[in-house]
Formats: sequence, C-alpha cells, structure tokens
Amino acid sequence: MRIAVLGAGAMGMLFGGYLSERNDVCLVEVSRERVERIRTDGILVHTGAVEQRFFPKIVSETAGMEPVDLILVFVKAMYTTAALEANRALIGENTYIMTLQNGAGHEAKLLQFADRAHVIIGTTQHNSSVLANGEISHGGCGQTTIGLLEGDSSRLEPIAESFTACGIDCVTAQDVKRQIWKKLFTNTSASALTAVLQVPLGFLCENEHAHAVMATLCREAVQVANAEGFVCFEEAEVLAEVEQVCRNAKNGYTSIYADIRDGRRTEVDTISGSVIEAAKTLGIAVPYHEMIVHLIHALEQR
Repeated sequence: MRIAVLGAGAMGMLFGGYLSERNDVCLVEVSRERVERIRTDGILVHTGAVEQRFFPKIVSETAGMEPVDLILVFVKAMYTTAALEANRALIGENTYIMTLQNGAGHEAKLLQFADRAHVIIGTTQHNSSVLANGEISHGGCGQTTIGLLEGDSSRLEPIAESFTACGIDCVTAQDVKRQIWKKLFTNTSASALTAVLQVPLGFLCENEHAHAVMATLCREAVQVANAEGFVCFEEAEVLAEVEQVCRNAKNGYTSIYADIRDGRRTEVDTISGSVIEAAKTLGIAVPYHEMIVHLIHALEQR
C-alpha cells in the first residue's frame, strides 16, 4: 500500500517505521529539523533492550504528490483539520483516512475530507514517547482495532493484514466505538493522571493515593459510557483492564506526560474533555475529570 503518515511524533514515527517494512510509506512533518534527521539517519525504535532502525520516506510538503491508498492521522487533535487541508493532494476518491488519535470525536474532522465509507476510526494499545528527533521509546504493545463509520468493516481486512505483517497486531471490528471507549478509559483515568503527577504508568498501580484517583476517574467515565446506551461496561472489569495496561507498560511514559514535561499544549480537551462534554449532555457529574482538565491547563500555562 501507499501510506502517508501525518505527523512524525512518537506514534507517527512508530507506525511509520513499522509499516515501512512492507509498504511504501511517507511521513509528513512540519519540523524541518526532524525531517532532515530522519531522512539522514532513519527512525530508531527502542523496545526494551531491542533496537530497530527504519527508513521511511519523509517530506515537509506534499503539493504535487499523487493520492495515496491510506492516510494515517497522528498530529495532535487540534491540528487535524489544518494538516488534512495542507495535504489535500494526498486525498483521492478511493483514499481511506484513519485516525488512531487519543480521545473521541475525531471522525467529524475527517468527514470534511472523505465520505463515511472512507473514514476509519480505531484505537491502539501501543505506547511510544520521543527520546530525540528520529528516536523513540516503544514502551507498550497490544492490539490495534479499526472499523468503518459506515459499511462492513471486513472491507478493511487487507489493511489489518498489512499492519499485522509489519508487527502491528491489527483486527477489524463492527463495534469499534466500544474499543474507542475502552481506550478512552485508559487515557482519561491513567494517561491524563501521569501528566499531572509526572510519573510512568506503573506508578498508578504501585501508589495507593494515585490508584484511588485513577479508580474514581475510571468510575466516572464508565458511568458516562453506559449512559450513552451504545454499550454496557462493568466498572470492576474496566478498572482491571486499565490496571493491566499500566502494569504491562509500567516504565512507559505517555504522550500527554511528555507534553507537560516539555511545556507543550496537550490534547486533554479531546481526551478528558470528551468525557466532560458527553457528561454535560447526559446530566452526569464528573468532578474528577473537570479537576484533571483544569490541572493540566494550569500546568500548560506555568
């Protein structure tokens, strides 16, 4: 497949690197310094004690390029529309646009550039953080789940098979919304908390006070998800799954942790904020989520 990856951040480099093993991959990145570094030295991925180096193509502009088969959107949520607008040359009538971004509601932006039959939403359990330009730490692995907004998601099997062949275990699902909520539980109850506390994921299970806050955030999110009526989650089961993610990547650092550490703007409004917006519509109180959002914005403005 011809694949374009918008954004050569932690996840863009991870997926772009792995997928370049069996596909024609081109990363699109606005940082010219990062473009030159990757163009020269490739992408170095640290997975525990194992190191792998990949050499996908990378550009800073796509004007004049031909449409691709698949666009993977890995820019921060607030830049999605601008990134797709700037790279319209890559979008043809048969191009799929996929988001694996954290949070929820990203499909509304993608639908400005493709019809419902070509918008793919999904979630991934992979975790990655930037160590330097062109160098990342692959802190956690797991399954990637994708599905269509409209139509039979089994049409995406060739994409899932290609991902899996490249080392990214991928499946298609008709109930992809359920998978997105499951990832959202982890992001809102664990990832956002690592940003506030500036700790790795494992700390949230090891420290009783951090775990208590994580459990309350998880409880609030489950109440909202169940009130929506699309799916039904058991609170204890969800918390156990979040805990397992934290243990599996106990030394892993989340992207939102890194944003606060490095003084960058975060995606908290499309992660924890998406739970708050849904809760308002449903008339549910989520004070811990509101506190987390305020704390993260305060940290952004230090």
